[in-house]
Amino acid sequence: MTRPSSIPVIRMRPNKSAQRVRFGFPWLFADELVLDRRSRATPPGTIVEVQANDGERLGLAAFNAASRITCRMLERDPEAAIDHGWLLARLRYALDLRERLYETPFYRLIHAEADGLPGVIIDRFGDVAVIQPNAAWAEVMLPDLTAALIEVTGVSTVLKNGTGRARALEGLAEDIAVLTGAVLEPVPVPMNGATYFADLVHGQKTGLFFDQRDNHAFAAKLAHGGKVLDVFSHIGGFSLAALAAGAGSADAIDSSAAALELAARGAEASGLAGRFASIRGDAFEVMTALEAEGRRFDLVVCDPPAFAPAKPALEAGLRAYERVARLAANLVVPGGFLGLCSCSHAADLARFHEASVRGIGRAGRSGALIHTGAAGADHPLHPQLAESGYLKSLFFRLQ
Repeated sequence: MTRPSSIPVIRMRPNKSAQRVRFGFPWLFADELVLDRRSRATPPGTIVEVQANDGERLGLAAFNAASRITCRMLERDPEAAIDHGWLLARLRYALDLRERLYETPFYRLIHAEADGLPGVIIDRFGDVAVIQPNAAWAEVMLPDLTAALIEVTGVSTVLKNGTGRARALEGLAEDIAVLTGAVLEPVPVPMNGATYFADLVHGQKTGLFFDQRDNHAFAAKLAHGGKVLDVFSHIGGFSLAALAAGAGSADAIDSSAAALELAARGAEASGLAGRFASIRGDAFEVMTALEAEGRRFDLVVCDPPAFAPAKPALEAGLRAYERVARLAANLVVPGGFLGLCSCSHAADLARFHEASVRGIGRAGRSGALIHTGAAGADHPLHPQLAESGYLKSLFFRLQ
């Protein structure tokens, strides 16, 4: 397919530099662009050519006047065609990396801007893939994207998970659908020596958090022979990996009965059920009760939801992370280990570290930071987009 000759042109304002875009920054905001009545009427998801104010051709972008991110850069070549062949090339490039990293097809295949498909998340679970089209252009091109995904990977089932804050910011409606094939049961996922069960239809996000794989593995090294507490456990991420590595026991805390049922199912499938237990309830309340009971653990790991998903929630989120650290530190035996995680975009590593150390100190504990972790390599970082490096983990040994 050749590039349409009638593609709309969006120009930058005279007082805005195009330097960031030239050097690869993937976003342009409304206040950087000349937007008149005609351009604002351009349908969301339309492919446009972006030009500097002097007419320099900067490349092709996905346009959405309803979004704060008005243009998402797709391609630096203004003569390219954003079509099926273009999608195939991006998917094949991403697949090449994952096949080098993992022996089995369970991973994040597309991590949005860092994999050249802005606003698109694709997680692969063997023969099943879940697409999160979190940008308007991906919603418009979803049939083409689905067909290209099947052609490149050979998956037989593709689901759309159209939920979450990112879609709301794009003006997109929530929608969950099976695009091709069928998913009737939670999917077994082999990872770090254990078997997890991911509910791809009703579970959180795409059903399982591949981003924590390397942090699960690091924590498991600390757990051999010990007692483990997995707080905000979801489907047993840290607890099952720890048990597979030889932990003596693991307790998983979560507020979701469905998630804990999947964790227990994973423990059974992994041959670990005799050492696994779950506690349903509010994590803060459960940790307070465990301290009152005198329960102590060799390894405590806390992986809460995003307490600071955006800047307005930052200060409240940091206080919540501090409280998590304080309560969890009181449950660690002397010489034991504490793992603290954050998936908040707004709380950078320095602020999260500060809140965590403050919480440990307020528990009357001290210790050394032994490891700082991030998302696995199947969640690559866009070098100019700090938001793509959202996941942080800190592991301490407490005196």
